[in-house]
Amino acid sequence: MCVIETSPVVETRRLTLRAPAAQDASRIAAMANDADVARMTLRMPHPYRIDDAEAFVLQVASQDPRKAVAFVIEHEDLGPVGVIGLFETEDMAPEAGYWIGRQFWGRGFATEALEGALVWAGKRWKRRALMAGHFSDNPASGRVLEKAGFLYTGETRPAFSLARGEEAQVRRMVWLA
Repeated sequence: MCVIETSPVVETRRLTLRAPAAQDASRIAAMANDADVARMTLRMPHPYRIDDAEAFVLQVASQDPRKAVAFVIEHEDLGPVGVIGLFETEDMAPEAGYWIGRQFWGRGFATEALEGALVWAGKRWKRRALMAGHFSDNPASGRVLEKAGFLYTGETRPAFSLARGEEAQVRRMVWLA
């Protein structure tokens, strides 16, 4: 029998991936209310307000842990630095998505968090494949995905970005265990 964790915790060398809590809402809103962060995501609006962060925390608490899990990425000294999630989509495999607050870019937090989430997905969800994508104008995210073991599929597809208010081209990638 498979036990489903409703609030899993993943530890990496410098980070803890844990369920977002009500006390995280103001920090999430402050980091996410950066146009350069929001415009590199599909579902994040801009401006991103405290109400959006509170709704996100509630939505995560109510999601089916067999189909979706979201983590606050918390650094041991810096506190929350971003968010990462794994969720079912119309694709054959679940999708990974993440964002990091601008003040924490370039420190390897996204790669470390993604690697931790992939280990968790393999052990707890028994997933052997995950999908991900990045906007064509965000090659830094592509490098994060490559470092974590994702490979380009060769597919590019349009997707609507809420913060951009328009479609952007997404380069699709796959991770195979």
